[in-house]
This record gives sequence, C-alpha cells and structure tokens, in this order.
Amino acid sequence: MSLKFSLRRPILLLKDLVVDRDEPGLDALREIDDPERFVWEILPHAARTFSACIALLPTSPARASAVAYLYCRVLDTYEDLSPDRETTDRTLAAFAARLESDPPAPAPALVTGKAVDKRDRAHLLLVEKCDLVDRMYLTLPDEVRALVRDLVTDMAKGMRWSATAFEKQGGVLEDEAQVMRYCRAVIGNPVVFVVRLMRYFRSRRTDLEPELREHSMRSGEMVQLANITRDIEKDLVRGIAYVPELRPDLGRRDLTDPALRKRIRIARQTLLRMALVRAPSYGELTRAMDGNRVSMARASAVLMLLFTDRHYRSTARRVGLPSWPGRASSLSLILQTLPTIFSRHRAGAIQSRVERDFARAAFRAGARASR
Repeated sequence: MSLKFSLRRPILLLKDLVVDRDEPGLDALREIDDPERFVWEILPHAARTFSACIALLPTSPARASAVAYLYCRVLDTYEDLSPDRETTDRTLAAFAARLESDPPAPAPALVTGKAVDKRDRAHLLLVEKCDLVDRMYLTLPDEVRALVRDLVTDMAKGMRWSATAFEKQGGVLEDEAQVMRYCRAVIGNPVVFVVRLMRYFRSRRTDLEPELREHSMRSGEMVQLANITRDIEKDLVRGIAYVPELRPDLGRRDLTDPALRKRIRIARQTLLRMALVRAPSYGELTRAMDGNRVSMARASAVLMLLFTDRHYRSTARRVGLPSWPGRASSLSLILQTLPTIFSRHRAGAIQSRVERDFARAAFRAGARASR
C-alpha cells in the first residue's frame, strides 16, 4: 500500500538533506519497479535543490511537478550527453513528440561516451527507466497532463534553438538577449508550468495574464543563472560558454592560468549582476501565487528563493564582492521556511530582505564593471 504523501513528505525532506548525490546508488535505483517509489527515489539525484521545493508542495501539485521535473531532466540529459548536435536535435524533438500519444511512446535511447561521473550515469538511468515516470504521468488528470506536454514541448523547442546557436556561434551565446532566451527555455518554462499548475488546482484555470507570465519568465532567468554561474569552468571543459569573451578558452582543461581565471571572474560577475536585478519579479510571482492563509506553495517558493540567495552569496565571494548574511545549511534554510506555511508576513519579510541584498550586490557588481 502506497504511503500517503503527507506522511511521505517529511521522509523526502530528510532524504534530501542526507542523500549523497556523488554516490547515487545506481544498482538500487535500477532495481526499483514501482513508479511512485522510483520517481521519489531518483528525484534528489536529478533535481538538486528543486527536490526539496517539490516535496513542500501540496500533494497533487507535488506529484505532477516531480513528473514534469524528471521529464525536464531527461531533456537536459539529451542536451548535455548526446554525441553531436544532430543527435541532440533529433532526441529533443522525439522526446517532446512522444507525449502526443497515450500512453507515451518509449523515450529515445541515449548511447554516449560523454558521461564523466556517477551523476551523469544517474541521469542516463533516468532515460533508461523513463517508462516508470510515464506510468506516474498517466495517473495525472488530463488537464495536468496537458500542462506537462506544454512544458516539455516548449522546453525542447528552446533547447533545440540553443544547441543550434552554440554550434553556429562557435560554442558561445553572443549577448544577454541570447542568454535570457536560453534561461527562459530551461527554467522559465518550468516556472510558468508551476504557476499554471497551482492555478489549475485552485480554480481549474490554466491561463496566465501576460504580466504574470513575464514575471515567471524573469524569475526563471534569475534561478537558471545560478546554474550558469556555478558551472562556468565545467562548461568551458565541455566546450561552451555564455559570454563571447570566453570563446578562446573553450575546451581548455587546465584552468589555472591567471589570465584565464581573471576572464572567468569577470564573466561570473557579469552574469551575477544579470541575475540579481531580476529579484523583484520573483516577489511579484510569489505574491500572485499566494492565495491561501495556510500555503505549502508559498513555503516552496520561499525555499527556492533561499537556496538561490545562498548560491549568490557564495558567487559574490567568488568574484571578490562583499557577501551578505544568511544561513548556510539546507536544514537551516528548510527550518527558516517552515513558518511561512502559516505566515504571509514572514514570507514577505524574507522576500524584502533578499531583494535589498540583491539590489546592493547588483549595484556593487555594476560599479566594479564600470571601472
């Protein structure tokens, strides 16, 4: 008998705190044949901080979001580990198209020599066992499955564009507009999905006002830039960069050269400022979603903001800017979040504090760049 999600939630949050993402236990994951169990067991290895935020959502949105996120991770895996652009384009298109049939067609296989660590192999295992995720997808209401299909279709389209852009432009994105287009594809679309999902479960509507959609997309930009600023060195080794100034350094494995380290620092600082100025949109998004006095969705949004804040505090230190106070451990951030389930005031205070800290840091980054 499946455990009720309200009872499963504390277990998921605890697992998220203690799971070893560098040692995902691939053999044990491979043996799982129950769809619900597989989804929740592999989610922390696929979703990093997103897994705790998903676990905080109410039951029905949490199940739908877990499925949707794992589908997004499959798309990421095709993008990251396919052997060439043609394979990337083909598999991304095929994975989106498969959801047009009921049940979905099998996920395209991915044979690659690019997997470099166990995290990559966990993602390949997810592709291999995607039929289990499909079985949970088929338990969702028709309207929710339509939202998942929209997400996967839009995200795959955006990733196909970026794969082409990287190839045509020698491995880089040329300007801020292209970076934001990429961010909107890979995280902006999932944020729009969550907002539409929560609206469906509140009112059975899924349409979004243009202003709310834009705030959702800008919030996704802010969150995705955390991944980009974190992975600059790893991406250079892979042969891609999100600022054209790093084009000469693509494919380099020795990243110790002082001149290169300076270029990386400047690039990270530029991307950091792009991210921080988008914080007010996240506040508008959170307020728009906040329909109930007691709200797990509000807490989930606050937790994601605190995880993002922690990352950017670290990024500020990496580029030599003054950081700002904040808690460090995931447990402390979760505990800080829990009161916001019951308190709009507490959630608003956290949002206001983060906006102030981000605005100060963005000003400092801009001032340094102008010198």
